[in-house]
Amino acid sequence: ALGADLTASQKKKVLELLNLDDNSDYKVITVTNKDEHEYLDSYLSSRVIGTRALSSVTVEQKDDGNGVNVTTQNISYCTSGMYRNALITAGIKNADVKVAGPFKISGTAALVGVMKAYEEMTGKKISEKSKDAATDELITTGEVAENIGSDDAEKLIAAVKQKVAEDNLSSPSEIKQAIEESANDLNISLSDADKEKIQNLMDKISDLDLNVSQLKEQAKDLYDKLNNSGILEKIAVFFRSVVKWIGNLFGN
Repeated sequence: ALGADLTASQKKKVLELLNLDDNSDYKVITVTNKDEHEYLDSYLSSRVIGTRALSSVTVEQKDDGNGVNVTTQNISYCTSGMYRNALITAGIKNADVKVAGPFKISGTAALVGVMKAYEEMTGKKISEKSKDAATDELITTGEVAENIGSDDAEKLIAAVKQKVAEDNLSSPSEIKQAIEESANDLNISLSDADKEKIQNLMDKISDLDLNVSQLKEQAKDLYDKLNNSGILEKIAVFFRSVVKWIGNLFGN
């Protein structure tokens, strides 16, 4: 999926970054600025989205067990993990994705290209609810990352998403508790504003009926890292409590 507003030289640069040429055996579609505004206007100002579609992507279907893998070139805001988490929420499975810009760009609009290309490749429509939740997740993760870092933001959103899907959480109080528990497990301090953003996102995700096994399968390394982080922190908490108990014992 190529940005419709690429100049000839920009297109050549993007194709090089994607390891393609005009003779590559890929079906090519274009993404317009109108497409970008359709999905991003609810989350970003028109000034941020801009007037030109430049983000470009390749999507290649892979065998079961491959999961979703993303690499980026000339993308300054969205990390590969942010893309991957959002794409899995959209229902994309077993695909290798490359995202590139002709020069340094934020990359927020590339998500639109990936979803559009995936639909074209598989012949399966992604529901509007899933597209909206995926777009919201990408933007929310980026905003939270500005305060806690992209690695922690990716892990936190994944952890809360897992709790919401695994326990079929839907009420605001249940989701709020899941956010607080996940943040505590990962030793992450959240502002009230970030908690509210995650809460609003999870309200949408709770309505998608996500499959937890599929979440873990499509991003196995992330969930392995996530689970190890949670276990290690719980072990640390346990030993701190033991040390405190012994200290109190001898103090008394």
